[in-house]
Amino acid sequence: MTRRSLLRGAGGLGAATLLGACGVPSAYVRKDERAGPDRSGRDRLLDFANWPLYIDTDDEDESRRPTLDSFRERTGISVRYTEEINDNDEFFGKISPALMNRQETGRDLIVVSDWMAARFVRLGWVQEMDRTAQPNVAAHLDPQLRRPAFDPGRLHSVPWQSGITGIAYNRRRLGRELRSTKELWADDLRGKVTLLSGLDESIALLMQGNGADVTRWTADDFHEVCEQVERLVRRRHIRRFTGNDYIKDLSTGDVLACQAYSGDVIQLQADNPDIEFVVPEEGGELWAESLMIPNLARHKTNAERLVDHYYRPEVAAELAAWVNYVCPVPAARDVLADSGDEELAALAEDPLIFPDAPMRGRLAIARDITSTERRDFAKRWNSIVGL
Repeated sequence: MTRRSLLRGAGGLGAATLLGACGVPSAYVRKDERAGPDRSGRDRLLDFANWPLYIDTDDEDESRRPTLDSFRERTGISVRYTEEINDNDEFFGKISPALMNRQETGRDLIVVSDWMAARFVRLGWVQEMDRTAQPNVAAHLDPQLRRPAFDPGRLHSVPWQSGITGIAYNRRRLGRELRSTKELWADDLRGKVTLLSGLDESIALLMQGNGADVTRWTADDFHEVCEQVERLVRRRHIRRFTGNDYIKDLSTGDVLACQAYSGDVIQLQADNPDIEFVVPEEGGELWAESLMIPNLARHKTNAERLVDHYYRPEVAAELAAWVNYVCPVPAARDVLADSGDEELAALAEDPLIFPDAPMRGRLAIARDITSTERRDFAKRWNSIVGL
């Protein structure tokens, strides 16, 4: 099981959608109200909430997390680490009452998908980080991830891990290569294709397949995709819409091709070398899940130090070797390549962990769905996929 296999697409009208769409004035927190007393100097600890299966563990003792241990040894700061985030909307609903009411969340550091991070930034629910205290972030953050539209300059967020949405397929069963999103609609794939059900997870790749620039896509681009998918549903070309259970469908051969995440496919390939992942010729979506410091966090300075710890190339390399997603620290590649370990050196050459120049040229970060767009777009998309 992978970390991403626990993630469910959250394109519905959840708490985040309702707050964003309604533009609740009382929910917004002004900049001068976001910081609380920082107890970092007194308390040598911090509370870190993350997704399950999203950090390295010791092979012999799964309760130990070597990269967190090395942070404690280097700084004297302990980390209370909880794997409590299983769904973006669900977690938003858990902590939003405190943030809305200007109260502490009990967490100093959280990880959410960037489309959800955009909600936090718009609502003023997270603090800016002190980049002068984060030299490794400043030096090593992947240039392609530095300037998301929702957080100019990455002042409120730092990628924990990144990934690619593209196409996975079983080359042996299909009997040919796939190189284009448009090829998913070929007659011999009728009933053998799945798409992701989540609005935010699915639409960018489909827009790219139609030639749209997803960094500035329009409502017309969205509705074109919807009309296209509606036709495919009527023809029963699309087998079904999935969360991350596409992994099982692809493994069993129930589907031959699907929308997929790069990190999942790396792990699938270990058991089935016939599974291929491709960034389509028209382009694939580069996304991230990012670290953020909630308002009134008690240990902001300690949290900033932990973020910077994970941008040390040797630490980033250790984490990347375990989670197998796109590493947001390109300098970690050389650490793995020079490790003297054959398996680690192979990871350094994997373009799904360290994208090469040709692949990067086909990757784009999609603009976020705005709060005014979300209600209508989610309603139409969910009616198509049956959510």
